[in-house]
Amino acid sequence: MDSLAIVGAGAAGAAAAYRLRDSDRDVTVFEKSRGVCGRAATRRRDGCHYDYGANYVKPGGGPVADLVHDLGEDGLVEIGEPVWTFDGDGAVAPGRDSDEPKWTWETGLTQLAKRLFARTDATLHKETRVGSVARTEDGWTVTDTGAGRYGEFDDVLLTPPAPQTADLLADAHWADDRREALRQAVADVPYRSIVTAVLHYPFELDREWYGLVNTDDAHAVGWLSREACKDGHVPDGEELLIVQMAPDWSRDHYDAAASEQTAAAAEHAASLLGDDRLLEPDWTDAQGWRYALPDEGVDSEPAAAASEAGLHVAGDWVAGEARVHAAVESGLSAADQIR
Repeated sequence: MDSLAIVGAGAAGAAAAYRLRDSDRDVTVFEKSRGVCGRAATRRRDGCHYDYGANYVKPGGGPVADLVHDLGEDGLVEIGEPVWTFDGDGAVAPGRDSDEPKWTWETGLTQLAKRLFARTDATLHKETRVGSVARTEDGWTVTDTGAGRYGEFDDVLLTPPAPQTADLLADAHWADDRREALRQAVADVPYRSIVTAVLHYPFELDREWYGLVNTDDAHAVGWLSREACKDGHVPDGEELLIVQMAPDWSRDHYDAAASEQTAAAAEHAASLLGDDRLLEPDWTDAQGWRYALPDEGVDSEPAAAASEAGLHVAGDWVAGEARVHAAVESGLSAADQIR
């Protein structure tokens, strides 16, 4: 039986494992974290579920809509309220939303990867940080930072963010010009960092919109949304805001204390929404996403050349589109190529 090692249990890795579920290929997945789905992540606190990275999945132009529904309608949530816009002066206006549905689940967006993996026979090693891959006479091996060695695999699929994948390729034991060509192409993918602040309040906001997105890159906030618009996420009578700070602000304040980040986010949210009650959330959370949003895709030629030797890449950065559906589509495409 042919075998595949997938590094990373995010949306791309989960989609690849799902696509290969009915094949004769033995799939092993290595994930550095305790959870799955990468930046499409969910946390729980005080009766709330909140998506603090990616906020939802949209259908895109490919198979994601059918895939989401195939995973089961139970607990699936479609966000009905629209996304509005705001500018650098904080002027809020309707007009950004499209007719595409926006989905999550009652227990959060991480259900996407959980449900994909649940339908596979893949072996999932959590809290296993891969430090290197190596090409041997018989295939590929994967070594974690705890010196555990796994293999031989016929193929390896790398799905971490491009800078982390570039580091893996730099340390890969594969004496072939294709390795360096791919490493350079992956390293060239530019990324934006994002700081996310989570602000909880013991009261509801009366607003027509689900989310607000900045349109001119001239505000400290890039995105603000209301988890209370997602069924099952926030108890009645409460509000939970996801405030994703703009890339420039996030870069400048990335290493600040979480309390400073959330205090600044609350101040900006209060000003943007014209509500001084938002200055004092009753609890907060914060997360820095150093590799949040890729601005370009990877050069396809080095990626295709490495694939011929059984080394593959997938992720939203391969597609060059910082969207969950793009990561899923990339994982499905990589699996089709491997099969």
